[in-house]
Amino acid sequence: MGITNSNKVIDATRIDCDGTFKVTLALSAAPDIVNNPTDIVLILDRSGSMAGSPLANLKNGAKKFIDIIDEATDGAQDGQIGSGSRIGIVSFADTAVQNTQLITSVADLKAAVDSLSAGGSTNHADAFTKATQLFDPASTNAKVMVMFTDGKTTAGPNPSPVAAAARAQGIIIYCIGLIGSDGIDVSVLNDWATDPDASHVAVTPDDAELEDLFEDLAANISKPGATNIVIDELVNPDFRITSLVPPTKGSAILNNSTSIRWTIDSLGVTTNEGATLEFYVQHTAMSSGVKEVNASVEYSDTEGNSVTFPSPSIDVECSMVVIPEPCPVPVDVTIDSCEDSIVMDLGDTYLESQGRIVQLNVNIKNVCPQKRVALAVVLTEVDANGTEYPRGMKTITVPAHNAPTCRDVLVRCIKFVLPEDLDVSGGTPRSMCNPRNLKARLIAHNIDTDFRCCDIVI
Repeated sequence: MGITNSNKVIDATRIDCDGTFKVTLALSAAPDIVNNPTDIVLILDRSGSMAGSPLANLKNGAKKFIDIIDEATDGAQDGQIGSGSRIGIVSFADTAVQNTQLITSVADLKAAVDSLSAGGSTNHADAFTKATQLFDPASTNAKVMVMFTDGKTTAGPNPSPVAAAARAQGIIIYCIGLIGSDGIDVSVLNDWATDPDASHVAVTPDDAELEDLFEDLAANISKPGATNIVIDELVNPDFRITSLVPPTKGSAILNNSTSIRWTIDSLGVTTNEGATLEFYVQHTAMSSGVKEVNASVEYSDTEGNSVTFPSPSIDVECSMVVIPEPCPVPVDVTIDSCEDSIVMDLGDTYLESQGRIVQLNVNIKNVCPQKRVALAVVLTEVDANGTEYPRGMKTITVPAHNAPTCRDVLVRCIKFVLPEDLDVSGGTPRSMCNPRNLKARLIAHNIDTDFRCCDIVI
């Protein structure tokens, strides 16, 4: 059978900027179908959600599967499954039907597939039961089920015990899932399928890919087990490999922080076998977004099996990283002795930060002569809930005046800087020039006084 499945899965859908997640590579392989005759039951979902293109693409995929097995068993597409292998068709909706027994006629198998029509709910338990009944317990043929479904169980009992009983009889179960209108629970497919899960379950959101999935599975089933397997895994430069778990078969080495080589001497040469490799990956870039984990995965073996691994993606969420502006490049200026002023071209400068400057004027009432005044201006910004946020404080010494009487003193041009990223006043998020709701508080007193406490000497 060669490589019967290949998969790559990750254990998270979202991580923080420097987060870590687990990657699992998986393979399964089985002996040559010519030398190891195999009985295969295609279990096909014909529930109502399959109406339209999903059912059409399923039929194309199932018929392509039958053609590939036909040619693999006797070297030609002659209309007969050869070398002692057989295929049967079971379809299901509210209940399951054995559309054929285990037979060798390609024409009869295709006719059974073409006769399917969509309608009804989804009874997986009855589908597994009817498929199991097709196998002859006394037969020495290898036994394989290929379960295709596009939704969750909506009729009948829990199918998991039925699938477990089939596996206990030595039946190898593969699951192909289409993410249909009812959704699909991949963990349930993993529960039904033969271990390791990652190499016996394939899921797609696009029914146009069904033909390819069935074709790949049939092509791999028809080849011999694989020898001298080499897998070179390279992760995206935004990630680094932090640790490597020894694989269940073969050996793996970490070439560098982004690449692994996994080698297996043989897999599935005498019996159905699965192998997995787990490693941990950390995000190291500073950018957010949905990112593919793979840069590439390359596969080779002596038998020339064609193996493609999925390329999972993960959503990376990075907090805002503030990089302060660099100090301006200084311009050397020389002033000759006794020069009070010079004129010099300092070149161009560019606006680098967005924000506004609030400039306040304050009129201090009734300042008496010969009295300096200490003035403080405290600025806050108010959000929609009335909460105030500090925006700065200025303290100013107002010089004494020499007028004959008390007078008002105008203090002009008290400046506060309001960067846009501090805006809490509301308006359009991240928008320039929103209205800003501010409060200014003033504190002022005379610095100079002739008051002395009796016990203080100044």
